[in-house]
Amino acid sequence: MDDVKIGEILLPGEESEQEKRARKVKAGFWPTFRKAVRQMPLSRDVVAGFYCAIDPTSPRRVRGILLAALAYFVLPFDAIPDILAVVGFSDDIAVLAAAISAVRAHLQPWHYERADKALADPETAG
Repeated sequence: MDDVKIGEILLPGEESEQEKRARKVKAGFWPTFRKAVRQMPLSRDVVAGFYCAIDPTSPRRVRGILLAALAYFVLPFDAIPDILAVVGFSDDIAVLAAAISAVRAHLQPWHYERADKALADPETAG
């Protein structure tokens, strides 16, 4: 996946677009994450990113970038079908890694604390 494609995906978007993405991400994050977790090297960062994206105190641009990446992860259409073992989530991982890298300074300790709790007890997450 080239930088241009990732750059297009990670555009924060207008506020109305962010709200639509937020609804889709909240509805689909945990089921999709549970399918991908074994193949995802940055699981803790992705879950912390989820909590940062839904945190109203996070800057709008940060939320927009994370919501765009998480929407790409959650939505069923993407460049490589997720049903293909290992390869299927590689494009999602690239997009998520780029988003996490772009906003890492805004991931707060409490985002990681919530991520650790969710990863330790997946039944209570979501």
